[in-house]
Amino acid sequence: MTGTATTAPAPTALLLRYEAAGTPLSCEPVPRGLLNQGWRITTETGRFFLKHYLARDTADPAVILRQHRATQALARLGVPAAAPLPDTYGHTVTAAGGARYALFPWVEGRHREGTELTEAQSRRLGALLGRVHIALARILPPPHPGRHPSAHPSRTYDRIERLLALVGRHRPHDALDAAFDALAEHRLRERRALLRQYAHCRPPDAYGAVNGWVHGDFHPLNLIYRGAEPAAIVDWDRLGVRPRAEEAVRAAAIFFVHPVDGRLDLRKVRAYARAYRRAAGLTAAEVAAAVHRVWWERLNDFWMLDWRYERRDLRSDPLFPAASALAVWWTREYAAVLDAFTD
Repeated sequence: MTGTATTAPAPTALLLRYEAAGTPLSCEPVPRGLLNQGWRITTETGRFFLKHYLARDTADPAVILRQHRATQALARLGVPAAAPLPDTYGHTVTAAGGARYALFPWVEGRHREGTELTEAQSRRLGALLGRVHIALARILPPPHPGRHPSAHPSRTYDRIERLLALVGRHRPHDALDAAFDALAEHRLRERRALLRQYAHCRPPDAYGAVNGWVHGDFHPLNLIYRGAEPAAIVDWDRLGVRPRAEEAVRAAAIFFVHPVDGRLDLRKVRAYARAYRRAAGLTAAEVAAAVHRVWWERLNDFWMLDWRYERRDLRSDPLFPAASALAVWWTREYAAVLDAFTD
């Protein structure tokens, strides 16, 4: 449920439901994320973040309430999880105009890319994610066994052909648009060749023994730093049950990727992974299996191109050059990457 422009209330009007917030003084939109939008609201008592849940699969009231209860419990355990504020009636989910909202304290700080982190900070980042996974296991019910299938090359080949056809039919608006189309076509053909070479490396489907509760979207834009230390983990929209070690590997592949050539800073990865394994209580063998599955996932994944050419949504375009280069670099440096995660 996302609401419409004609029925959605003014953001400041929603604050009437929160007595502790006080009178609004200003309201500024926060740059929209991929799953939601929000506003920074300053009142006579402080600053707040009002979140509007947009994505259909994360705007269900029961899903939002589970996230809210989890973050409140995590905060009580000392995990820096951004938890919502209750309204006058004690509710954390507000319905208005057919949409769902929540109010959070504003967290002062900034996002930090992995390129900014020191080796010691990378180690603390890994330990933090391990703490999150252990704490989620304490506060949420045991997960049901689940099956996580590995991508099949034959379906990926079909997807590549469909995307190549869309790229070929696309009419670029300017030189930058044309350059993106050229890169997309190059990467699609390159990836097809790599998949033909490594199709025999498809990992088996993952089953319930490796599952656990995870944040679901742990990356630099969902972590706010105050100085050198994380002050808050935000945007728990994708909280769910998945292989825990795979979240750790995916996060490292986002935090520690070089934005130009797609290589990983393996020195930082090593520090991060050692701390994560220790904090989460996972073995090197469990993480090795996750490394292989995430590598395979990256080889078969083209979601950014799906957004651009099928959905006409360009918001993920800036992520594509590094992400597409990483899949190629990771394949070439597979042994070194595996060693960094498991040593």
